[in-house]
Amino acid sequence: MTKIYFVRHAQPEHAWEDDRTRPLTGEGKKDSAIVFEFLKDKHIDAFYSSPYKRSMDTIADSADFFGKDIITDEDLREREKGVNGNNHGMFQKRWDDHNYHEEGGESIAMVQKRNMRALTEILRDNIDKEVVVGTHGTALSTILNFYDKGFGCDDFLRIIDWMPYVIELDFEGDKLVGKVEHCYVLKEFKK
Repeated sequence: MTKIYFVRHAQPEHAWEDDRTRPLTGEGKKDSAIVFEFLKDKHIDAFYSSPYKRSMDTIADSADFFGKDIITDEDLREREKGVNGNNHGMFQKRWDDHNYHEEGGESIAMVQKRNMRALTEILRDNIDKEVVVGTHGTALSTILNFYDKGFGCDDFLRIIDWMPYVIELDFEGDKLVGKVEHCYVLKEFKK
C-alpha cells in the first residue's frame, strides 16, 4: 500500500501580492510544528510539493528531519486566480460548474487535471512507500473530488480555514482504498 500524506500549507501572509512567493505568517511558521509532530514517527520515503513558498515551508522541517529533498512539481501548484476570483460567490460558481473560471483564472477541471497528472506520477514512482505532498486548499480539494464526486463547495468551505491540514490517502496501485483526516489548525481564510 502507498500512503500519501497531503499537507495543506499553514497560514500565509494574505496581503503578500505574489502568490508564488507568499510566505507563512509567524503563526503559520509555528503551526507547521504540528505537521512535524505528526510526521516524525512515520517512515517517509519522499517529499513532493507545489513550488509555492508557503507549501514548501510548511513541510521543510519535516523534510530536513528525514534528510530528504523536497521535489517540486509545477502541476501541484494552486489554482491561478483571476479578477475577483477568491470570494464565496466565485467558489460556489466554480464548484457548481467545474469548467467555469473567471477571466485570467483556472477552473476546477483545469486544476484537477494537472494535480491528478502529478499524483499519477507520484504513485507510479513510489509504490508501497510513504510520501508527503505539500499542497493548497483548492488543489487538494480537486484531488478529493476526483475520488469522491460528491466532494463539492460545502466540503471545500469546511477545510478552507484549516491551515495547516494533514489528510492521508491510501492507495493500492492507483486505486484509493482509504482516507483519514489527521490534524489541522483553524485559521481564518482571507482573500
